[in-house]
Amino acid sequence: MTITAKLLDLTLQIQQISAPTFHEEARGQFVYDLFQKENLKDVFIDDLGNVLARLPGKRKDAKPLVISAHLDTVFPQGVNLQSVEEAGKWIAPGVGDNSLGVAALFGIVWALRQRKAELEHDLWLAANVGEEGLGDLRGMRAVVQRFGSAALGYLVLEGMALGHIYRQAIGVKRYRIHARTRGGHSWADYGQPSAVHELASLIAKLTALKLPRVPRTTLNVGTIGGGTGINVLAAEAQCELDLRSEDPATLEKIISQVEELLRAANGKGVLMEAEVIGQRPAGSLAVEHPFVQTAIQCLQAQGLEAVLTSGSTDANIPLSKGLPAIVLGLTTGGGAHTLHEYINLEPLTKGLESVVCFVEQIAGGRMRK
Repeated sequence: MTITAKLLDLTLQIQQISAPTFHEEARGQFVYDLFQKENLKDVFIDDLGNVLARLPGKRKDAKPLVISAHLDTVFPQGVNLQSVEEAGKWIAPGVGDNSLGVAALFGIVWALRQRKAELEHDLWLAANVGEEGLGDLRGMRAVVQRFGSAALGYLVLEGMALGHIYRQAIGVKRYRIHARTRGGHSWADYGQPSAVHELASLIAKLTALKLPRVPRTTLNVGTIGGGTGINVLAAEAQCELDLRSEDPATLEKIISQVEELLRAANGKGVLMEAEVIGQRPAGSLAVEHPFVQTAIQCLQAQGLEAVLTSGSTDANIPLSKGLPAIVLGLTTGGGAHTLHEYINLEPLTKGLESVVCFVEQIAGGRMRK
């Protein structure tokens, strides 16, 4: 069986293990057991559920390269995880985001061993929790806290980002907004404030804010709920708000505007409160950095076009601290975060080879200048 075939087989095994954010234990245990079977060193699960292992390099005094892939998916327990092969693709919830990324931790090891590669630096492999949604990158925060600047740098693996080099981290701030009123009867108490009405009015003002296209900045109300009946003036309503920008200063400006609207919505029997439920710091790595230049050349060596881009990923944490980090992918695909998510099979060999090339160059002490 080729390494690509083994990689795909492992991807589908991982995909079948449910791993919602905050409930990654079963998938983490599966990865832990595989790390042990691969005879990797120092295999352990930390207090959050991150699973780590070390592939030794030749130099004990050399900084390690940390390679991570997130365990969690956006799908809740009970979702049908059936996978289907169709016309050169595999269709399955979470197959690319990020079952393939986790499987690639092993694909890298297999490929390095097959070619008997000699690395100067240790590789620390981390299958981390809490990347999606309200996980708020908690797993990666712990990984970076553990290694910090003692690491050579960080390579983050994503299943469907082939050809893209994420070198810039988008700043994100998230709120859960609660509207509270006394409530009442829709007829007898008509004219008194309703939490649903007040929240809807606030959302209308939020979505009317002028956002710049450059730097790209977004605002999204992703969930909304409240009320207890059609003929009831709601006493409580809530929504979740997501703010993002490529530029930290622009994000702070939008945050100030949002918080001003929140303050203005209070009064006359209305209490509007906002709880911060997520904050992903921004950062970037220079185009000239050896990590970026090495990644470009490894992609080009496979006949792939390298596209420098930005995103909100686990790389936000090291980049925000001024530490070298990039995100690389294994193949192309689509439908991320839907039940019809899919990965394309044909590019997978080149995708794995480009990632292994990067690891060999960086951990082998041959970084491109």
